[in-house]
Amino acid sequence: MNQGMSKLCQRLLKLAKQNGAEACRVGLAKARQVDIAYREQKPETVKEALTQVMTLEIFVDQRYSAQTTSDLREQVLPGFVANAVANTRLINADPFRSLPDPSYYRGRAAMDLKVCDPDYERVTPEKRHDLLKTIEAACRAEAGSKLVSATAGLRDRFYEYVDMTSNGFEGYTRETGFLASASVSVQDQDERRPQSYYYHHVRHFKDLASPAEIGRRAARRALGMLGGRKIKTETLPVIVENLNIGRLIRGLQEALSGYNIQQKQSFLADKKGQKIGSDVFTLVDDPLLVSGPGSCLFDDDGLTSAKRTIFETGTLKNFFIDWYYSRKLGWEPTSGSASNLILTPGKRSVEQIMRDLGRGIFISDFIGGNANVATGDFSMGISGFLFENGVPAQPVAEMNLAGNHLTFWSKLAEAADDPWLHNEWRIPSLVFGEVVVSGV
Repeated sequence: MNQGMSKLCQRLLKLAKQNGAEACRVGLAKARQVDIAYREQKPETVKEALTQVMTLEIFVDQRYSAQTTSDLREQVLPGFVANAVANTRLINADPFRSLPDPSYYRGRAAMDLKVCDPDYERVTPEKRHDLLKTIEAACRAEAGSKLVSATAGLRDRFYEYVDMTSNGFEGYTRETGFLASASVSVQDQDERRPQSYYYHHVRHFKDLASPAEIGRRAARRALGMLGGRKIKTETLPVIVENLNIGRLIRGLQEALSGYNIQQKQSFLADKKGQKIGSDVFTLVDDPLLVSGPGSCLFDDDGLTSAKRTIFETGTLKNFFIDWYYSRKLGWEPTSGSASNLILTPGKRSVEQIMRDLGRGIFISDFIGGNANVATGDFSMGISGFLFENGVPAQPVAEMNLAGNHLTFWSKLAEAADDPWLHNEWRIPSLVFGEVVVSGV
């Protein structure tokens, strides 16, 4: 625990109670974020931001407010707190607003999630710039004469947070994150400029992939889209690449939130215990994954983190319900958001699966699109390649995948053995049987 931050939070809690707050929460966050991008072999963006924000949540007379300030001077805080409490009394009453029952704070795992890089301070400006120069050079070398543009980016962040409540919760988080990426566009014969990307998101700098590999993969993905065109509309198997499967999962995730359920705009609101996916579809939320991008010992309410099965062999088991919406719905709270979503991988590679399927479409990118969280309908542009006789035959572009989540996941036939390990969605490439793909 950062003792200086802790003492400041304790003082704010005391001031809030002295000014008449019945209950209160204080969160103090300090962050440093560095953003650098290279383009045309020189820095295009170099930014560093240092932030310090205190959030004070007040509960009084069944009224609630959350107010923030970055002015933490000793002489300013008493006035800020007094005004916060006075202003809260002017807000309409909401009987569902309260701090969580302290029983939900208990049982926190006594473990080091290893979400903070101990060598963060040793990541020098020179290391950052050298990494980006290498990424962009690899993009250029791989794309060769087809290159239109290449951009290499690195975002890294250090974050420290103290959270305290007047009913006994104390939490401390210290974490880092590094996101290295490359984006490449290439020249096609018909003036089209296909573009693609590749990235790695990790907690520890040393765990980033080789910068040259990041650049080469981004360029290869863009080159693989040369000559892409529509094919006729038909029903056939599709494989959605692990790098992009999160776009599909997000449509489910939004429908699982307490907010959307309470607002009667979730297609999953009444589906708990029902089977909406195939037996392959087992999805777990694991906030205790060591070094996971979404790992945490407690959530935004202070509720103790726990591993939960969201879908088990296609059956909906759990929602994402924060404390406030648990009270409005009369449901048991879980957590207000997902942490690390994990889908059980299979045992075969994408190449083996393609050979077995013979013919289908491999989706390597989603472009635009929309989804309706109330009905489950979705429609997204796709690009990738058609495979025939088990091998890539031609790139496809400007096509469309549409469906409804309530029926789409029942078509999940197999998961490949390649879970993507570099963001919060640790999900392998997924195979869906007999899907309508719209083209010409």
